[in-house]
Amino acid sequence: MISQHQQQQQTLKILPQQIQLLNLFQLNSLELQMHLRQEMDQNPYLEETTDMNDRVTDQYDHQGEHDYKDWEEYGYNDLPDYKREYANYFGENNLPDRPIVSVIDFRDEAKKQLCLRDLDDRTIAIANYLIDSLEDSGLLSKDLEAIADDFSFGSFMTTPEEVGFALGHIQSLDPAGFGARDIRECWLLQLARMNPKRPDVKKSIALLRDHYDDFKARRFDRIMQELDLEEEEFRMIVQFLSKLPMRPISEQLSSISPKDNIVPDIQISLDNDIFNITVCGISSENFRVSDSLQETMKATKDKGALQFLRSKLQSANWLLYALRQRNESMMKITKAIVQFQKEFFIDGDINKLNPMILKNIADQVGLDISTVSRLTSNKYADTHFGTIHLKDLFTEGIINKAGEVISNKVIQHALEEVIEQEDKKNPYTDQQLVTILMNKGYKVARRTVAKYRDLLQIPVAQVRAMWA
Repeated sequence: MISQHQQQQQTLKILPQQIQLLNLFQLNSLELQMHLRQEMDQNPYLEETTDMNDRVTDQYDHQGEHDYKDWEEYGYNDLPDYKREYANYFGENNLPDRPIVSVIDFRDEAKKQLCLRDLDDRTIAIANYLIDSLEDSGLLSKDLEAIADDFSFGSFMTTPEEVGFALGHIQSLDPAGFGARDIRECWLLQLARMNPKRPDVKKSIALLRDHYDDFKARRFDRIMQELDLEEEEFRMIVQFLSKLPMRPISEQLSSISPKDNIVPDIQISLDNDIFNITVCGISSENFRVSDSLQETMKATKDKGALQFLRSKLQSANWLLYALRQRNESMMKITKAIVQFQKEFFIDGDINKLNPMILKNIADQVGLDISTVSRLTSNKYADTHFGTIHLKDLFTEGIINKAGEVISNKVIQHALEEVIEQEDKKNPYTDQQLVTILMNKGYKVARRTVAKYRDLLQIPVAQVRAMWA
């Protein structure tokens, strides 16, 4: 029996071009340049514009004819080839004093180790993305669900479980603790490679696995009771943990990484109390659609070739449109951020940073929150007081003792300054930090101080005292 019924439902559909536009928004200047180079190799319609003076210079060089004079004397002399080749690079009076050292990035080393594993292409692609998402310390700060969402937009669809499976392979690479998500996991990964029969290793694993919250809260009596430890044994375990590195990548190794060379995407200058904002990098004016190929398309009679040329022409026009949209949106967002954080951009004082969330800027510029997030992610601005990460300007607000709403970055900065000035042999506890911040006018709870201390990767007072 045939029947009909009416049903109303809501569905969300994203066009492929919208996904490509979001991916384009997330790229920084260097990544965008590489993406456009790949597009130029694949799309014959896309051309890079050049300056007319450069083209004239390339067409004719008045000094070029001197390169061919006395060719017979040069081509048939008795000078060895290696001396001529060496002279092209170094002069006799300008020889290098020492060999040039090649810098090896720890991410590249991890990818080389990963290639030696028997993994499928899908897992390797996700693992490489995870390695690129690591901090300079070798830790992973992003959530697996957020990583799966970002990776699905740029490549194939994946799940947090699949990302977690790839992360397990990354954490098995050298050095120990590589790819850990916090200090606790970093220590556990290091202990897992030691002899499990050692009493100190066994007790340390049990402490971190089952009693880490008690350890952070300084509930030592409960830990000693649960693990059946004497006070001297517990002190030896804490000393043993304090000798383990909290970060798998040392500061010396991460400081020479070539990825530290940041190319700003935005330039913000202050001239007579007026902010001048410039979007750096590539713009749509640097590229154009080939006129000669458009004439060729009009004269083409082959239907297959005509369909191919039309698709490439449409792709080139859309890419130039998307590039304009990206730069215009970045300009609007940066203007809104500077207007919102005007006092901060005058002298760069972090204490003048106002609470600001993505919704504040999205409502002001008329864009979606996800669009604002992608256009500020991995983007840096060059200012007169230094280079800043745009995403770091988005902070939550907390009410201080005077009833004013201030940024949590201000409190984190104040907390970091207090810990830096403390007595290293007798560091402040979290409750003492609450009292000190209260005297400075910041009304925060002890759990908030512990949370910010973990975000700053600062250990508890007991561990800091062991390191003194």
